[in-house]
Amino acid sequence: MSPAFRAMDVELRAKGVLLEPFVHQVGGHSCVLRFNEMTLCKPLVPREHQFYETLPAEMRKFTPQYKGVVSVCFEEDEDRNLCLIAYPIKGDHGTVDNVDNLDCEPKSKLLRWTNKKHHVLETEKTSKDWVRQHRKEEKVKSHKLEEEFEWLKKSEVLYYSVEKKGNVSSQLKHYNPWSMKCHQQQLQRMKENAKHRNQYKFILLENLTSRYEVPCVLDLKMGTRQHGDDASEEKAANQIRKCQQSTSAVIGVRVCGMQVYQAGSGQLMFMNKYHGRKLSVQGFKEALFQFFHNGRYLRRELLGPVLKKLTELKAVLERQESYRFYSSSLLVIYDGKERSEVALDSDAEDLEDLSEESADESAGAYAYKRIGPSSVDVRMIDFAHTTCRLYGEDSVVHEGQDAGYIFGLQSLIDFVTEISEESGE
Repeated sequence: MSPAFRAMDVELRAKGVLLEPFVHQVGGHSCVLRFNEMTLCKPLVPREHQFYETLPAEMRKFTPQYKGVVSVCFEEDEDRNLCLIAYPIKGDHGTVDNVDNLDCEPKSKLLRWTNKKHHVLETEKTSKDWVRQHRKEEKVKSHKLEEEFEWLKKSEVLYYSVEKKGNVSSQLKHYNPWSMKCHQQQLQRMKENAKHRNQYKFILLENLTSRYEVPCVLDLKMGTRQHGDDASEEKAANQIRKCQQSTSAVIGVRVCGMQVYQAGSGQLMFMNKYHGRKLSVQGFKEALFQFFHNGRYLRRELLGPVLKKLTELKAVLERQESYRFYSSSLLVIYDGKERSEVALDSDAEDLEDLSEESADESAGAYAYKRIGPSSVDVRMIDFAHTTCRLYGEDSVVHEGQDAGYIFGLQSLIDFVTEISEESGE
């Protein structure tokens, strides 16, 4: 261990790391927390932990990088507000070596979860004006946490206007409703158990959104079956019903959550899983189109790279024997803030280089063209119900490929191909 890492190791063990809400979580019910800019953490589920520990090499490029395990504890500040602090597990030096601790938030920057009637999450980075306004809105609404979540379920698609001239990424963290509700629910559950248990294990994973300034995230629930082999009859029946009543049964995939920045209109759009379950097959295709649309035109440059990665992932999964990725999701991520734009005099020679959309949008003295390809990421996440023959304790051992997941991937490939062809790609 280098002297620099050793020093960070000592500091981390002495002070711990403050865990903050991960503001780009758009789906799922398990709360994801921010360890630092490059790393997230989530409650350790033995089956998911085993998956990352035994992950086939060729699947690694399609999953978040696994970085180890930490111990998470409750601590109180002087006002008796709870905060969650992560500490390396004693003797686990590998965890610290695999994490860039330079960006870890010091424990002094307390994440406060107030014990008052209205729960407000605060950090020193949070805008005081926003906190004041949020408190005012909470007071006016006078909702309890459960009532607020019921309201969120009914508000399945939300739009927020943002200041185009401001920092869009900093505004984004104030808007994502699913992220904050999941975080509040997780804290509520953990607080209720705090008297009996004050230490939890969390796994550390790569933050897939860290390299994007304004992440646009699509969370897709993959496969025709969602319940694990260990599910109770009631749980299995519930998951089967959800699949039958959604696109999962028909095309092997459904929308679980979406976050899109529409630069053209200056709006953030959020779609939650409740809306995703109601979509028809045509509605699913329209939602997919909407995800790649920036409010003015389709981001056609993203479609080719997405298709390439989906096709490669499908080939990889076709070679995996006995794996079943029940209830797993697939993330598609790209940057809502496009690459650098260059101002051009709108004469004939320059306009030849402009895309049709840019030319149509040009008004007045200048038009703009996008330069450089935009990167897009495709990753599998959530393996709490994954199984394969390597898991010796499983009572059921499956043979062959995960046909339901692969069927969903092929459906996704077909839809993206149709959108690409229809848009003249």
